[in-house]
Amino acid sequence: MATGSRVLWKGAITFGLVHIPVALHTATTTSAIDFDWLDKRSMDPVGYKRINKKTGKEIDKENIVKGIEYEDGQYVVLTDEQINAAYPRSTQTIEIEAFVKNDEIPFLYLERPYYVAPINKGAKVYALLRETLIKTKQIGIARVVIQTKQHLAALIPSGPVLVLNLMRWGADIKPVSDLSLPAEGVKGSKISDKELKMAEQLVADMSAKFDPDDFRDEFKEEVMKLVQQKVKAGQTESVVQPEPQEEGHSGGAEILDLTELLQRSLKTGKRTAAAPAPAPTAPAVKKAGKAAPKPAKPAPRTTPASKRAPARKAA
Repeated sequence: MATGSRVLWKGAITFGLVHIPVALHTATTTSAIDFDWLDKRSMDPVGYKRINKKTGKEIDKENIVKGIEYEDGQYVVLTDEQINAAYPRSTQTIEIEAFVKNDEIPFLYLERPYYVAPINKGAKVYALLRETLIKTKQIGIARVVIQTKQHLAALIPSGPVLVLNLMRWGADIKPVSDLSLPAEGVKGSKISDKELKMAEQLVADMSAKFDPDDFRDEFKEEVMKLVQQKVKAGQTESVVQPEPQEEGHSGGAEILDLTELLQRSLKTGKRTAAAPAPAPTAPAVKKAGKAAPKPAKPAPRTTPASKRAPARKAA
């Protein structure tokens, strides 16, 4: 991996009886402009206060509990201990549960990519899995626990690297049945042959190879021009930010004879459960965070009474 790439997580890819020790690295950077909130009197970072939405008064952390809204205005309150007990057990493994064709997963399900790199002499087994996926045109569907959250993920070969793309759960994808959409098919949509041919010609005229460098964030570029102008003019302020916390866990897996492991996996069946990785890490109590918007109906939403105190405000 490139110098300076921070390791977010260490563990192993498992399928059958095979363990591949790996580390996760971020595959993307934040391209949006983030405006920090600062106290203009002292240039200190500004976060969110814990405010009672009804009274408008700030409340102490000790008076905050976590609740799940199961009906409008009706909540079930859970303790930190109850929530902590529900967290999935971290095994430090990317456990592949199935292999599927690489064109079967809609883009809608893909959420966040991470680079996966081999560690602890796992290069050969890593290369074997990568080349096998490329040759068979398959991708691995896996589960992984990062910190205290369980994710569905797709393990996808991309050139020399394996990419672990976290996925949305099926229940998180909204149905399209509530949308007003034209009927599928040319006849159902009442599109004439002439209109279709003209549209096809326009698409052909605009066809090109995708080059990400051809598409730029114009707002970001304009804001950064202003920033550079102020830097050159000496119009800057000193701000002390909190030290970033290192995330991730140390972990590894012993590599046994590769041929033996593959033979044993084939003998025990196509979907043999992977052996647990050593020294699972007990999850820590999770702080209350901002809940996701409530979906159409089914799943309840979490409504914590507190927010974390981020210093950044996205544009």
